[in-house]
Amino acid sequence: MTYAPSGAAIDFAAFGRRWRCDLETYQLSPREPAKSDNLSTVKVLQKRRSSRNGGGETSVRFVNRTDERLKLFWLDTEGRRRPYGTIAAAARRDQHTYAGHVWLVVNEAGRVRGIFAAVEEEGTAVIDGSFQLKVANRPVSRPPPPGQSPDGRWQARIEQHNLTLRDNETDEQIVLTDTGTLEDPFVSRFAWSPNSRYLVTVQQRVGDQREVHLIESAPEDQLQPRLHSFRYAKPGDRMPLPRVRLFDVLHRKQVPVDESLFANPWSIDDFHWSPDTQRFTFLYNQRGHQVLRVVSIEVATGQTRALISEESATFIDYAYKQFTHYLDETAEILWMSERDGWNHLYLYDAVTGEVKNRVTKGPWIVRGVEHVDPEKRQIWFRAAGMEADQDPYHIHYCRVNFDGTGLVKLTDGDGTHAVQFSPDRRFLVDTYSRVDLPPVTELRSAAQGTLICRLEQADETALVDSGWQRPERFVANGRDGKTKIYGVIFRPRNFADNQKYPVIEKIYAGPHGAHVPKRFAAFHSAQAMAELGFIVVQIDGMGTSQRSKAFHDVCWQNLADAGFPDRILWIEAAAQAYPQLDLSRVGIYGGSAGGQNTLGGLLNHGEFYKVGVADCGCHDNRMDKIWWNELWMGWPIGPHYKEQSNVQRAHQLRGKLLLIVGELDRNVDPASTMQVVDALVKADKDFDLLVIPGAGHGAAGTPYGRRRQRDFFVRHLLGREPRSE
Repeated sequence: MTYAPSGAAIDFAAFGRRWRCDLETYQLSPREPAKSDNLSTVKVLQKRRSSRNGGGETSVRFVNRTDERLKLFWLDTEGRRRPYGTIAAAARRDQHTYAGHVWLVVNEAGRVRGIFAAVEEEGTAVIDGSFQLKVANRPVSRPPPPGQSPDGRWQARIEQHNLTLRDNETDEQIVLTDTGTLEDPFVSRFAWSPNSRYLVTVQQRVGDQREVHLIESAPEDQLQPRLHSFRYAKPGDRMPLPRVRLFDVLHRKQVPVDESLFANPWSIDDFHWSPDTQRFTFLYNQRGHQVLRVVSIEVATGQTRALISEESATFIDYAYKQFTHYLDETAEILWMSERDGWNHLYLYDAVTGEVKNRVTKGPWIVRGVEHVDPEKRQIWFRAAGMEADQDPYHIHYCRVNFDGTGLVKLTDGDGTHAVQFSPDRRFLVDTYSRVDLPPVTELRSAAQGTLICRLEQADETALVDSGWQRPERFVANGRDGKTKIYGVIFRPRNFADNQKYPVIEKIYAGPHGAHVPKRFAAFHSAQAMAELGFIVVQIDGMGTSQRSKAFHDVCWQNLADAGFPDRILWIEAAAQAYPQLDLSRVGIYGGSAGGQNTLGGLLNHGEFYKVGVADCGCHDNRMDKIWWNELWMGWPIGPHYKEQSNVQRAHQLRGKLLLIVGELDRNVDPASTMQVVDALVKADKDFDLLVIPGAGHGAAGTPYGRRRQRDFFVRHLLGREPRSE
């Protein structure tokens, strides 16, 4: 769905055709597809952007219709490229991912062939050679060289690990430091003051240089195996240690700065100068993620103070719930915090560091900021949990004034919403749905959120007539007897009330998001498993995100919990409501963190879960990527890491287990799975292992891996030999 270039109409697709809605008359008319229309069912982007987290688990099928070998990259939440292998000419590839994650496709020469954003439903990304990068319609100007001062006079460089300046007027070379070494060099991060008098840079002690080594046993282009090596930091590693350095260029000297407020950084980012050049600020994220500060430095004296200081006894979710926005005209800062137990926005005085007022408040959360209007002093944002009678994960769009007044909810229907604003932000197109409600699309006023007209409502009649089973939302109390736990039930097309069905939980308990699908889709991957004769469930237990801080904190140094006390109660409540669920035959499967959860279910709750398929699991959090694991499990590395390792608990295995791993997994070290294998062998446990040559992360999502996963459940929960009849 897009606005016409003139902004006077909306183009969208429905019922297999393309339509145009005139915004003056609100009349619909059919539109023939243009030759440039891409046939992809995921979102096609015209320019690069970073991935957005919080979406549900999904899959993208990349279809290469060119004669080129293509490279696939995931653009992470900071826009950095993460390599995910190649796609041969005229080939296709299924890639496990999450809604909102962005994928970049380039050819061998580096030319962009496509940029795609995954959506809630499994979709297709077609690369056919027609992609064109969007180029801004403005005069092309050459950016200044990195390190050049705003007035153009000075050029900062790093030479022999130290900071040097060149006077562009006289060609004089000035060496400003002599403390940089090979192990503790100055690095090329420069932040000049607006008046070019002061320069901030970073001296960064080198950290560990851990590498992971993978063997590609059967390369396509050669007989002999190939070694792959890459940098991969793990929890507890010594990380690079950045420190801020301030220089008075006019007097050619370093201004001493007290580092006590930022002595142990995980990161130092978001450099910002006040317009009057009196202060310099940066965002300090302390290792262990229990302190997050905006540190202010008075450049005349080097005096430091914590302008904003956020502290938590558990963790600060800097990766998914962090927002800092400077309002230089009014010397203010917008800041996001969970300090009152819910994720909300605050307005700070950028000079005094005092909270001027709360912008949002209540037993609901801000899911993200869409737009800040400093002239009207308004914030447009996404919210969840505002409606007591709706699913608290449903996203709504709102607007509020900086002072907290004038809160307007721009969307209304009982579902999770996605909107697109007109170029002048006078209108918005709102599409909402639920897993049990087909999409409804409305045109609404962006001033008050009032409905102008309903553009379309999808019709599920043909699906229902085909025997399609509508997913059912189900709610039950969690471990405390009062907190509502939300999930979904999938039944097979031939479901019969008078039969008993094995139950399989599709699990992913990663604390970075919530993972139960909320949007309507004609097909969910869990449904494919259900069609084999199972009832499949998905549940968001305590320890996952997008609820209160207390709900989220259950995961703190406690990833082995994985919400199982809530999940088991939920499944038992569902069986009370629907006796067709046979709780004597319960299975579980998942990948990545879900692979860790799956094995944890068998090891720690073997009395409930009888069969499991664990794909590419991070089975010991000391073996996985550093940022994700230290965020939830903490730092320094305590005994709880080892105590919660699936390797340590492997001897507790009951039931049937299939481990799947790709030998070229760059996301989770495959050795994590093999260490579980080693522990199971030493404990003399029976299990199945599938190592897929050439496969990366999400090996169970390959056609062979998916077939083996399903066969395992058919064999051990249905008691039948697959494809034997």
